[in-house]
Amino acid sequence: MRKLLSFLFCLTIVTTALAQTPSVIPLYAGLVPDSKPSKVQETIVNEKGKIRISNVVQPTLTVYRAAPDKANGTAVIICPGGGYARLAVDHEGYDVAKRFNEMGITAFVLKYRLPNAQSQTDKSIAPLLDAQQAIRLVRQRAKEFGINQARVGLMGFSAGGHLASTAGTHFARPVGDTKDQTSVRPDFLMLLYPVISFSDSLMHAGSRNNLIGEKPTVEQTRQYSNELQVSGQTPPTFLVHAQDDATVPVQNSLVFYEACLKHKVPVEMHLYPKGGHGFGMNNATTKDNWTDRLQNWLDAAGWLAK
Repeated sequence: MRKLLSFLFCLTIVTTALAQTPSVIPLYAGLVPDSKPSKVQETIVNEKGKIRISNVVQPTLTVYRAAPDKANGTAVIICPGGGYARLAVDHEGYDVAKRFNEMGITAFVLKYRLPNAQSQTDKSIAPLLDAQQAIRLVRQRAKEFGINQARVGLMGFSAGGHLASTAGTHFARPVGDTKDQTSVRPDFLMLLYPVISFSDSLMHAGSRNNLIGEKPTVEQTRQYSNELQVSGQTPPTFLVHAQDDATVPVQNSLVFYEACLKHKVPVEMHLYPKGGHGFGMNNATTKDNWTDRLQNWLDAAGWLAK
C-alpha cells in the first residue's frame, strides 16, 4: 500500500510538471496565409536580459497549461507588444502566462507576424489574421488543452493591445478567405497600456506607420482606430494604463473606456499616476499589483470558477 501511494504521489508530481512545461505549436497546419516567398528571417535578440523577436515568418503559440489541480477551463491568448516592429515575449508574454497559470488559467503566448511587405501580400492584415487564427485553434482544440471553448480571452500589451482590441472589435467579418466558421470573437479582453487610436492626436506613430503606412487613407485610419469600432457586441474589457505614459498617451485607454460605456459594454479601468510605458506586470512606482486587480475582475465575472 505504501509503495502504491508513493507511486501515485510521484505520478502526480510528474503530471503537474508536464502540465507546466510550455510547448510550442504552429499556428497554421499548412501554408501560412497572406505570405509570399522572401529572404526575411526571424531574428531573436537579447536586449539587456530581455528577449525581443522580429521578422516573424512562422507564427506560433507557446502553451502554458494550468496544473490539473488548479485548472478551471479558462484560456487566455497573450499578444506581446513592440510597436508592430518586434515582440517583447518575456515580460509581456511568458512571465504573464505563468501568472495566469497561478489563477488556474491555461495561457497561450502568440508569436504573431509583424507587418512586412517583403514577406506578406497585405501587411495590414497579417497580425489580425494570426490573432483570429489563434482564437480558432484554441477553440478547436479545447478538449486537448482542457479548456472551455466558450471561455477564451485575449490580452494585449501596447501594440499587442491594438491587435487585441482590433480582434475584439472586428470579429464579425474575419480577415482572409478561410471558410472556417469557428467564432473569432474573444469572450473577454484585457488591454495593458494599449495603442487604441490611429488618429493624428492619439496615435503611436511607429505602430500606425508599421501597420498601415506613413500616409494612410482616412478610411484606413478610421478602420484601425478601435475606439470607433466598439459595439454592443464588444467583449467585456479590463484596462490598465499610466498617466505619465509618454509613448502611448493614456487617452488611448480613456477613449476605449468611454466607447464601452456608450455601448453598455462591461468595462473596468485602472489608471496609475506614474509608471511610464512597458512596465509589464510590475509597475515599480506603486505597491499595488494590477494583476491582483485583474484576478479580482476575472473572479467576479466567473472566469475563475471550475
